[in-house]
Amino acid sequence: MSGSPLLCQLATYRLPLEPKAPDMHHVGMASLTEFNVTEAVAVLTRTPATLNSLLRGLPSIWVHSNEGKDTWSAFDIMGHLVYAERSDWMPRVRILLENGETRPFDPFDRFAQLNVKQENSLEQLLDDFACLRRDNLTALSALNLQPESFSRRGKHPALGVVTLSELLATWAVHDLTHLHQLSRVMAHQYRDVVGPWSAYLGVLQCAGHSAP
Repeated sequence: MSGSPLLCQLATYRLPLEPKAPDMHHVGMASLTEFNVTEAVAVLTRTPATLNSLLRGLPSIWVHSNEGKDTWSAFDIMGHLVYAERSDWMPRVRILLENGETRPFDPFDRFAQLNVKQENSLEQLLDDFACLRRDNLTALSALNLQPESFSRRGKHPALGVVTLSELLATWAVHDLTHLHQLSRVMAHQYRDVVGPWSAYLGVLQCAGHSAP
């Protein structure tokens, strides 16, 4: 079955093997320097479906293998995300709004999922995360936050004074951090079998920006 001329052109197009060094200054590109809750929620809303599409039904090598001693597998990452969804984001939003700087956030155990017997399957973790995220975003919307709300301040037990906008922005970037980590952990499983192509695969050279 023959394709359209445009599709044929796209199918045969190849990037140069040695492209020129990129110009890092892009005229007209906006600098994302101000928090926008709608933009943050757009990421937060999509994360459960992204994780579900990536992980559900995968062979064990992709789910339970890690990068070596004291590193996390995809299963561990999902456990962390579920725990964070229960214990971190919305509980801290409420503490900040109700107490300001007078009560620090409760400490968050980043390794909690490793310290308890995990009886849930990966599929159950994906389902739990999706339900918790849906409920949390519903609760966030119900707060009807106004522009002046985002400058309100709370107190992190280690970082000190933080604002509501910083907390919500961190929630979104935390998702992206662990999506980054997932891609790195999964790619690590084929680090040897790609052979000489490893030189071109940047994910295999990553130093671990999202290490636990």
